[in-house]
Amino acid sequence: MADIVWTVAAIPIGLGYLLGSIPFGLVLTRLTGAGDLRAIGSGNIGATNVLRTGRKGLAAATLLLDMAKGAIAVMIGQRFGADYALLAGVAAFLGHVYPVWLKFRGGKGVATMLGVTLALHWGLGLVFAFVWLAALAATRISSVSGMAAAISAPIAASVIGRMGLGYTLLALALIVIWKHSANIGRLIDGTEPKVGQSRE
Repeated sequence: MADIVWTVAAIPIGLGYLLGSIPFGLVLTRLTGAGDLRAIGSGNIGATNVLRTGRKGLAAATLLLDMAKGAIAVMIGQRFGADYALLAGVAAFLGHVYPVWLKFRGGKGVATMLGVTLALHWGLGLVFAFVWLAALAATRISSVSGMAAAISAPIAASVIGRMGLGYTLLALALIVIWKHSANIGRLIDGTEPKVGQSRE
């Protein structure tokens, strides 16, 4: 990161943040007449809450678009250099989690972190995706699978010797876990719903 020119870095960071802050779940549900996503289920803007509208296609589209904005931000950053790609990806993740348009109340970042990870290192992205799907199949609890996948990425990065990338992914994973604080409380209480169940 020592070769970064911060005046130049402002461009990919700014573009990454603005791209990441697009609340696709909220936009899609409004455009299709499914209502204000913030008034449905958990109030979260991510794909899991979109699924609670009963629109599986919208949930899938939200998931893919939230992944894509993270990956595209990295690709924009790559035009400036490898370090800028990492910064742009982090900015996109932060834009999703803390979007200025929604008073910094955004999503939990799992899908966007996956997109960022895939674009930065496809092998780590595949580990992330595999753990996410495997944990979801085993538990049918979205929060568990998302947190497990997020923490798997920095662990995998350390195993292959990519410590610098691993530290960055660890920081993102800790934010993902922080954003799941309420879910962790419900997991402890045994009240966390499984995928397909409504949240009371």
